[in-house]
Amino acid sequence: MRTRRQWIMASAVLLVCVMVAAAAWTRSAAEEAKAGPKKAPAFTLEDVDGKKVGLADFAGKIVVLEWANPECPIWLRVHKAGIFKALAEKYKDKGVVWLAINSTHTSNVEKNRKFAEAEKLPYSYLDDHAGDVGRAYDAKTTPHMFVICNRGGLAYQGAIDDDPSGKKEKRVNYVEQALEELLAGKAVSVPETKPYGCTVKYAPNK
Repeated sequence: MRTRRQWIMASAVLLVCVMVAAAAWTRSAAEEAKAGPKKAPAFTLEDVDGKKVGLADFAGKIVVLEWANPECPIWLRVHKAGIFKALAEKYKDKGVVWLAINSTHTSNVEKNRKFAEAEKLPYSYLDDHAGDVGRAYDAKTTPHMFVICNRGGLAYQGAIDDDPSGKKEKRVNYVEQALEELLAGKAVSVPETKPYGCTVKYAPNK
């Protein structure tokens, strides 16, 4: 059996370990905050005209990524409500670039073109049927939204708003909130939320 002295020494060692770990965590968190948001993964994808569109093309600008899938009823509800279009149009003249990305493994450039033309999309609709870009961003749902600040960092990621059911009269649009704060030179107050929607239909066994 341990003596009282041994228990005291063991407790002291444990306390020191906890204090060291806490200090390391605090230092790591402070360094991370100083470094700013995580850098957004670079990519190049084809738009509905077969043109290559890369994130690097918009260096110095705020970019919004919208993970899309016309076969997802939840994404389609938000789309039909005009929420994506309205935001894209509202911030276009403020230098914000809006890109929709379809990582559905059964999609292709031609299907995207037909949908974009039928819906008169005012922004680029990009094909990622291989799923490489979606996986790089860890896009989980349609819609899953990402806002990239003008320095290339991921300033926001998550849901478009706080209304997964689409039944709220008043909703908080997280993307709009993030854009307003970035344009005002402020830090994004809500940098991450849980996305809602259908799971991204990535190619299986990859």
